[in-house]
Amino acid sequence: MTKRFSPGQLILLVVALVLAVLWLAPILWGLATSLKPEDETTIIPLQWFGSEITFDAYALVLGTGGIVRWAINSAVTSVIVTFLTVLLSAMAAYGFARTQFRGQRVLLGLILAGIMVPPQVLIAPLFAEMVSLGLVDTWWAIILPQVAAPLIVYILYKFFQDVPPELEQAAFVDGAGRWRVFFTIVLPLSRPVLAAVSIFTFINTWNNFLWPFLVSTDPNTMTLPVGLANVVQGTFGLRYAQIMASVMLAGLPLLVVFVLFQRQIIRGVAHTGLAGQ
Repeated sequence: MTKRFSPGQLILLVVALVLAVLWLAPILWGLATSLKPEDETTIIPLQWFGSEITFDAYALVLGTGGIVRWAINSAVTSVIVTFLTVLLSAMAAYGFARTQFRGQRVLLGLILAGIMVPPQVLIAPLFAEMVSLGLVDTWWAIILPQVAAPLIVYILYKFFQDVPPELEQAAFVDGAGRWRVFFTIVLPLSRPVLAAVSIFTFINTWNNFLWPFLVSTDPNTMTLPVGLANVVQGTFGLRYAQIMASVMLAGLPLLVVFVLFQRQIIRGVAHTGLAGQ
């Protein structure tokens, strides 16, 4: 039996297909360009496919020798930032949601205000602070400023408010302390939202280019986006096949992460209200 779609469903399907095409077209263009011979990337009129498929651009980028080290740096910094951000944000959010203390509303208001401040505004004072602490060209200069995430605190705060307090009160009656309740009851109940914000934090950290670019000039501490950008600008100039090959290589780990954890992402968005953030 053929399934019939209502007019509303057909409209939503068409809109979804249009959005999918708009999202995929730049990615497919970048992939096609990376597989062209370099002298065919600037032919006018532009063509989707070259006269042959070649992996020379990928060989040149991978031949720099630093891409493995930069990928490891990106993975290590992204994992550390994700762990610290989620842990500290969860602790702060739980404190706001379940305890009462003097100045609570003021501190919560400051966190909400932090959501409205563009990160670019803080670059100059943060860089001056890293210089004064002697952390430039270290992983900590890349990691520490990214740990402060007001939006993650707010998302977890709203989620913890909906956790039934009766579960915690029963644990208190049995003699459990606040820390034990937090780690053994609240956090396990929060796995969907924690998984969602962890994946989003990891992706944002991996993609972050501007801040690591400013505080890392040593090739040994560069992340993958910064290292590839330096290779493209310093060695290849404006050779578009190599530029697109670098972009494809930098985005490949994120595609793997999304494929492996897409169920957790969808579940977290559906059950925690992240779609409206």
